[in-house]
Amino acid sequence: MEPHDLDWNIDTLAIRSGHQRTHEQEHSEPIFPTSSFVYGSAAEAARKFAGDEPGNIYSRFTNPSVRTFEQRLAALEGGERCVATSSGMAAILCTALALLKAGDEIVASRSLFGSTVSLFDKYLGKFGITTRYVELSNLEAWEAAVTPATRLLFAETPSNPLSEIVDIAALAELAHRHDALLAIDNCFLTPVLQRPLDHGADLVIHSATKYLDGQGRAIGGAVVGRDKHLEEVFGVVRTCGPCLSPFNAWIFTKGLETLALRMKAHAANALTLAAWLDAHPAVVKVHYSGLASHPHHELAKRQQRGFGAVLGLEVQGGREGAWSVIDATRMLSITGNLGDVKTTITHPATTTHGRLSDDQKAIAGITEGLIRIAVGLEDLDDIRDDLARGLDALAG
Repeated sequence: MEPHDLDWNIDTLAIRSGHQRTHEQEHSEPIFPTSSFVYGSAAEAARKFAGDEPGNIYSRFTNPSVRTFEQRLAALEGGERCVATSSGMAAILCTALALLKAGDEIVASRSLFGSTVSLFDKYLGKFGITTRYVELSNLEAWEAAVTPATRLLFAETPSNPLSEIVDIAALAELAHRHDALLAIDNCFLTPVLQRPLDHGADLVIHSATKYLDGQGRAIGGAVVGRDKHLEEVFGVVRTCGPCLSPFNAWIFTKGLETLALRMKAHAANALTLAAWLDAHPAVVKVHYSGLASHPHHELAKRQQRGFGAVLGLEVQGGREGAWSVIDATRMLSITGNLGDVKTTITHPATTTHGRLSDDQKAIAGITEGLIRIAVGLEDLDDIRDDLARGLDALAG
């Protein structure tokens, strides 16, 4: 990243930062689909392998296309460095492997993505890393859960799919007072609507698969933060190999160019849709921090620059009612993914959070009547009409 990049505003950073033109002087960022790189001499190869001279070695850990994406996302998040990974879950795994050891503890919010809970409990647990879960917004619960062995606090804010929010600055202060690090999963809002590092977080986790791409084309992840923390994360990627492919990195780089426009449009659609759903007789409750009725609405206004595009709605009739609404749609995509220009809809209790136990679902607020909608960029009237078909029938 060039020094002048730091003076640019976020919309410009999303389009211009990180691109180092080759001798061809290309206008658009190129793709480097190569496994390795050649050198002019044995001495040059030795210098680069030893780290005495910058340059590319092997695409598992040095590739120009991946580097462009990393530098651009680091600039957007206000971080010193970014390390890209093969998926969002790989980003979490690499962070844990880099910064934790047997006997260390994690304190995490209960309202995490189901695969994150499985990673913490089933896989990290077998290597002697313990995780304690607390209510996301309850800072007293976080404080009570921390022990001298706690090394990492981990949270998604807003949560999936109930839009719960934690005060990042307060949580960062708590973590640092106990010599722990704070990692925030920011894939729901992206740096356009929230920058956790500005509030004191140490690490930002992304599933680039979501809004950074924005069109459901590729799988990838990233970790952003200070160089001293990211060097170890890079070491895990280099050694263990959960790396991002050059082609996917190029897709994400191009996705970042329209990120600000898309996130603002997503959030505007979602806010209007949430208000409409909140007034529908078949809807028991809408979970969206943009609504004044949401318990964390004021915190969201202070901490975020928008409310995002993911909302949860609880409907009458439990699972049968939820499935009837989902099955009545003709345009919305029934899929567990989100962050797409296409609106997606799913039943969390049997999809994204299906591997959680009944007790875990209850604690996380995942009811049988809960539907998650990730609001896309279609015409809002068409989204409403598609949902109204099932909701109106459910209301009778």
